[in-house]
Amino acid sequence: MEEVSGRVLFSRNADKQLYPASLAKIMTLYIIFEELQGKNLALNSRVSISKLAASRSPSKLYLKPGESISVEEAILSLVTKSANDVATAIAEKISVSEPEFAKRMTRKAKALGMSRTIFKNASGLPNRSQKSTARDMAKLGIAIRRDFPEYFHYFSNEFFLYKGQKYKNHNRLLKAFKGTDGIKTGYIGASGFNLVASTERDGVRLIGVVFGGKTSKSRDLHMIKLLTNQFKRVKPLQMASASITAPLPRPEKKDNTSTTGILGSIVPPISKPKIIIRSIPSKSVDTYVKTDNSWSIQVGSFSRKISAHKAAIKARRSASSILAAIPADISLVMRGELPLWRVRFEGLDEPSARAACVELYQSGNACFALPEIIAKTNSL
Repeated sequence: MEEVSGRVLFSRNADKQLYPASLAKIMTLYIIFEELQGKNLALNSRVSISKLAASRSPSKLYLKPGESISVEEAILSLVTKSANDVATAIAEKISVSEPEFAKRMTRKAKALGMSRTIFKNASGLPNRSQKSTARDMAKLGIAIRRDFPEYFHYFSNEFFLYKGQKYKNHNRLLKAFKGTDGIKTGYIGASGFNLVASTERDGVRLIGVVFGGKTSKSRDLHMIKLLTNQFKRVKPLQMASASITAPLPRPEKKDNTSTTGILGSIVPPISKPKIIIRSIPSKSVDTYVKTDNSWSIQVGSFSRKISAHKAAIKARRSASSILAAIPADISLVMRGELPLWRVRFEGLDEPSARAACVELYQSGNACFALPEIIAKTNSL
């Protein structure tokens, strides 16, 4: 799948429900990032290990009941070691229990357009009812980088040092295939060897998903072949040099492939966005005042300005019945020392904002509907 347009360049059995194994941890990490972004957690928050978490089968860190680990260490252990004990512990930290956390995972999956995915635990350990598809996992692979660019770098860590021990990342494509910077492997006996990979070359980013490899090596070779073939087919989008008012063309259908374009029909070109320079401090004690009836929707924050432009265009197309005549507000904001380009559509009423989010969710886009606010001080 091509990240920006959502075009499926190649598929085979893409909607067959299979066991995701540790690919489930991608959703666990998505929710961790959501909690960090909402300031319900901090990277240095402590996560306690319960008896249940400590009892989980390997792969794990072999933490003992009563021990604790920081949220950042938890993230790294999930990305590299794929630690099942940590997955349960973080689920219990965020929700009342791991089953409740799994319900949240499933709700989020539906919101992201993962219509054939059901989660039953935070780790991916065997459960007959825990199913997903290659297409759904591709959507998740796109969503986690799009929605949390400030945290996606964790997926590129080749190892994790903890208590003097070095845990290597199971994703060998980080070294074996140029341009790969994430995201996750998975394996249980019933699933075979699974992999979601994110790779960028010449301004084009592809998300590849393989379920059911017989060995980790054959899975990796299949993924490399899959990505190599599609990089040859897809042309880089020349968005940087083109005017952002030019609409993207409808994806062409290719013969003898399972290609599916999901951009929909062409809508009026996007208005040139206003660029507003703002600074958001890492910690703020400011208070805010809600306006009477003006709402906005936010479709993501991006590390690159060009990615924000593309996301704005895609959102306009996905919810064209509401957003076609509304200019995108693309603002440069600071999250700590990290500059991000935030995409919003403003000046909506509440019913329109919520309806737009429904349309965006159904097409696999992120969306947050929020009342417009005015800060009482000079910080945003």
